Amino acid sequence: MRDPGGVSDTTSTPSKAPQQPIPVSPAVHKRLTTGLGGFAIAMGACLLLVGVVFLLTPRKPKEILPTVDYTTQLWAMRNEAPYTPVAPEGLPPAWRPTSSRLHGLKESGAPVAWHLGFVTPSGQYAALEQSNEKPADYLRRMTNSKKAIGSRQVAGQTWATYYRKDKKANSLARTLPNGVSIVVVGTASYDELAVLAASLKEQPKQGATLPASPAPTRS
Repeated sequence: MRDPGGVSDTTSTPSKAPQQPIPVSPAVHKRLTTGLGGFAIAMGACLLLVGVVFLLTPRKPKEILPTVDYTTQLWAMRNEAPYTPVAPEGLPPAWRPTSSRLHGLKESGAPVAWHLGFVTPSGQYAALEQSNEKPADYLRRMTNSKKAIGSRQVAGQTWATYYRKDKKANSLARTLPNGVSIVVVGTASYDELAVLAASLKEQPKQGATLPASPAPTRS
């Protein structure tokens, strides 16, 4: 094309240079093109490794409560308590005693109490609690309840039944004519608590000797 002055117009728009490819290493190329399949395989391998480590890591075994010999406490209650205590006789060997504690025996004028705990045949907990403390106070504290929900006949005796919902604890309780309160309480069922209650026999003071140690089998 010519301008009015007769001079040719040789000006043109320059073209863009072609874009050059960016070089990447083979490792980067593989990582960018592998996709979800490779990620899933890698994650599975990690989880497998974690599982193997968990299985091989030593863990603390389930705690087993020791079996206790309560004959010394029974002898002390028979000879020194201000009342005639009761204790289980003839319980099946699967009833395993695991705790025994005396309170107030050496304190002048203090209430005397005996706690005797067991693991039951079903693996639950049951305890014998007895004291000459004021019955209303003692029963409320041992059963963790203000009033009974019913009653149950055990070996010809009437026991009040209690239930604590938040602890899932059952209780059978009665107060003897001499003012001593007896409670059997625990996570065991009422039927198992009744077995313990039915086994309780008075332990007279006269002629009391150190009894033979019970030999329950381990559950």
